[in-house]
Order: sequence, then structure tokens, then C-alpha cells
Amino acid sequence: MRVFETLESVLAHVGQEVAQSDWVQISQERIDGFANATEDHQWIHTDPVRASHGPFKTTIAHGFLTLSMVPKLFEQSIEFQWRSMGINYGLNKVRFTGTVPVDSRIRAKFTLLNASIIEEPRGLQTTWHVELTREGVDKPVCVAESVLRHYV
Repeated sequence: MRVFETLESVLAHVGQEVAQSDWVQISQERIDGFANATEDHQWIHTDPVRASHGPFKTTIAHGFLTLSMVPKLFEQSIEFQWRSMGINYGLNKVRFTGTVPVDSRIRAKFTLLNASIIEEPRGLQTTWHVELTREGVDKPVCVAESVLRHYV
């Protein structure tokens, strides 16, 4: 885990790969929970029998489920000791570049693209290049620019 003790210490890491998360498994239970939360029950995600005859021979995670794992993977990888609160501010770019079959494991690599001081309330806005990869596959399954705000 990368630990930033001060707000200013983050600024010194712009342009650098900062952290890589641990692996997280994407189970059918997680896929089904996401389908229920979003009401996206497309068979390729939720019907293992039908999916076994489909293009991937198994169910696959929703692209947005993969993307929704970014906050969890971020929090397990990077700690801001000075921060009282952090929020997702948005996304600049997102591409789903590969599939995540059920029971695959994914992880994220975080590169700090930009960081700027916020004056009121005091904090920092950061932009991260996030690359999500699937275990055993070289090509990323998702790439995104994630914008976060961290408040003192």
C-alpha cells in the first residue's frame, strides 16, 4: 500500500505509477448482485446455462461492474493519512477493452496523471490513469481516467 502522509507529498508523484492493488475475484454472486442493483439481467451475465453456449462459453461481468470495482481497489492500494473525506468527482475516459469471465480475478494499476490544490474547502483534486487487468491476460480489461477529490 502506498501511504501519503501529507497533501503536498502527493504532488511529487504526478506522472508516476503509484500503486497496484491486490487481486479481487469476480464471482457469479457478485455479478448477480450487480445485475439486481442495476436491473441489467442480460443473459450473458446472469444465465450460466445459456452463456455456456454463447461466445465466451460462460457468464461474464458487466463492464460497469468491472469499473465499479475501482473505488475498492483504490482504497486497498492508496492511503491518504491527512484526508478526512474523499469523493469520486467523475471520469474523463473509459474503455472496456476485454471481458471478465466469472471467477476471474482482476486488479488495478494506478498512475497519477495530475494533482492540484483545492482552496475551499482545502483539499486536492487528482486524476488517475487506471488500468484494470485480468489474471493471466496481458491486455487490460478496462482503462479509465478517474477524477477524485480529497479533503483535509
